Amino acid sequence: MAHHTTHPQRLAGQRALITGGTTGIGRAIAERFAAEGCGVTITHLNDTDGAAATLDAMHAINPAGAHSAEAADAADHDAMDAVVARAIALTGRLDHLVNNAGIQYEQPSDQFDPVRFARVIAVNLIAVAQVSSRVLAHMVEQGSGSIVTISSVHETVPKPGFLSYSASKRAVGNITRTLALEFAGRGIRVNAVAPGATITPMNASWTGDAARKRAVEEHIPIGRAAQPAEIAAAAAFLASSDASYITGQTLYVCGGLSLHTEFARNWTT
Repeated sequence: MAHHTTHPQRLAGQRALITGGTTGIGRAIAERFAAEGCGVTITHLNDTDGAAATLDAMHAINPAGAHSAEAADAADHDAMDAVVARAIALTGRLDHLVNNAGIQYEQPSDQFDPVRFARVIAVNLIAVAQVSSRVLAHMVEQGSGSIVTISSVHETVPKPGFLSYSASKRAVGNITRTLALEFAGRGIRVNAVAPGATITPMNASWTGDAARKRAVEEHIPIGRAAQPAEIAAAAAFLASSDASYITGQTLYVCGGLSLHTEFARNWTT
């Protein structure tokens, strides 16, 4: 994100916790929230350089914000409880949670690896439920708040060879809807953003290879992969008061990837 870009100050004076906030979509969200006036706590897993760089960027964008970085495995319950407590203690409030930390493994589904499967579910699903629960307890006392979880186009589109990832993202959609309904009467909104193919380190297998990138982008109706800043813009919208009447929704930011792309040309009649 260019630091000279002017953004609306929809999150001015507010505080956010963003998991997995040092690379790709998470970093873009951290920078966008800071640009809209928010103080941001990010978490990371063994990425001290990325954390320092993201903190520097946020301080440059929003010098007045209370920004911090926390090293913690999203699936470590005690560590994440401590992170939430410290994020709240920093200014006494927490207005936004962005559940962004996520992992994926490719594994043929007839070669089940219970350890890897459990790890994906622990990070992509159980951590989302646990951190959301801890933050919700604070938001209920506060009487306001917003949760945005980064899902995936694979919340609805199957991803053969990535069974654990597909399962986790489908479940994230249901967590979003369930929490939204449970807390709608208490001033708290809960939504998700479902990116399609995005230029991030997680997708390094194709983003850095021109031929493979072209092959991926041929399947995207808009004709190109997303930039992380485009996903961040959707997360900032859902967190902001511009989305004050939106809860329980998954916003697909996928360039049309969720539109049954094989029907772009009519072959059925």
